[in-house]
Amino acid sequence: MSELRQRVVDKPPEEATDDQQAETDTAEPSASTDPEPKSSERTEGTDGDSLLPDIQEPPIQPQKTNVPFFLKSLPQRWQNWVIRGSVSILLLLSFLVLLYLGPVALVFVVLLIEMMCFKEIINIGYAVYRSQDLPWFRTMSWYFLLCANYFVYGRSLKDYFGIVLKRELEFLYPFIEYYKFISFWLYTLGFIMFVLSLRKTHYLVQFTMFGWTHVALLIVVSQSNIICHSIFGGLIWFLISTSSVICNDIMAYLFGFFFGRTRLIKLSPKKTWEGFIGALFSTVLYGILLAKYLAPYKMFTCPAEYDEDTMSFTLDCEPSSTFQYQEYMIPELIQHPLSWVGLTWTSIEFMPIQLHAFVLSLFASVIAPFSGFFASGFKRAYKIKDFGDVFPGHGGIMDRFDCQLMMASFHYVYMATFIRTANPQHLLQKVFQLPAESQVFIYNELGKSLVLDGYLNQTAIEG
Repeated sequence: MSELRQRVVDKPPEEATDDQQAETDTAEPSASTDPEPKSSERTEGTDGDSLLPDIQEPPIQPQKTNVPFFLKSLPQRWQNWVIRGSVSILLLLSFLVLLYLGPVALVFVVLLIEMMCFKEIINIGYAVYRSQDLPWFRTMSWYFLLCANYFVYGRSLKDYFGIVLKRELEFLYPFIEYYKFISFWLYTLGFIMFVLSLRKTHYLVQFTMFGWTHVALLIVVSQSNIICHSIFGGLIWFLISTSSVICNDIMAYLFGFFFGRTRLIKLSPKKTWEGFIGALFSTVLYGILLAKYLAPYKMFTCPAEYDEDTMSFTLDCEPSSTFQYQEYMIPELIQHPLSWVGLTWTSIEFMPIQLHAFVLSLFASVIAPFSGFFASGFKRAYKIKDFGDVFPGHGGIMDRFDCQLMMASFHYVYMATFIRTANPQHLLQKVFQLPAESQVFIYNELGKSLVLDGYLNQTAIEG
């Protein structure tokens, strides 16, 4: 008994004060204790910088869809299905109209989409940090967008319209010829404006939003420029890459709606394995068939070339071998298994464009959706449902074009690696911008090369 009493007496002080510590934790704060900051208030660090806010409520309210009276009798699931399907049909019809109008109309729409995507991304940042009263945040964001577009598209304007501007609109030519130098100083001016706008109590938030703006520029400007280049390089390439993403999105929704049972990823609870697999096979088949039916038409296969006489872009050329059927021998290793099912094929005919379409559509089905999952994670981080409310049942522009961004990057890399060669139109524009003596030198050297290769005779050159 005395031993037990002695143990109690010798109990370590940290164990004996556990209950007291618990009482202290639950006690009311003293008058000198600062209360926790509310979610709408900003929290300041030891050096006066504003810390990132704790988002309690969505900075952008969810989209409110006005359900037509004739759909109110349907379950909400089917209401959304009808509204989403109707808007999708209208978007597809608008897409076909733009194709009919030609490459220039498509480029203008791409630029419009770029600006709207940028606006939606910037609006999220502005809504999150609205209480910070950031100086000149929106103005400088749009100014940097202008500088980025001028730098990126200045080269395209020089390649396609440089000689026309030099001949017809000489006062505009310096802005195209020296676009890199001018855009650099325009950006430098914006950078100086940002530094001068810094406030001691806003350092952390201001630099955060500076990075936010530049990441948005990297995402939307570079990808839109890649898409515009694919338009001028041949509409068939643009159609295969962009419409494969559209097809995959539609088929994933349909298969998931009717057959979806197994969740695919936690970031997007509505995405299912059934929708993912169904869209995979549907999109690959769609890409191969689309390439087959578009290949015979020059308006889809020919790159856009500017005609100075008509002052417009033309789509006329001799189709390359990429768009013509070719025979390929089947390896014996594959012929033997085929004979088991009664197939005695030794060769197969298809167009190379169909193989390229298979690769592009496969990427659109397997990899590009992760760009959408990334966007879903971004929205969850900021507690928003959609980037905007442009399209009923769909959300904003970024909600529809998030997967197109990664697809555009892959399309550019794939074309530059396996398909694209030097564009004669671009080379001519560069030659025409050279001094006269340099043009004569190129003419003579090119003539000598063609004579040596047997394409021309010496008399034709001398004449």
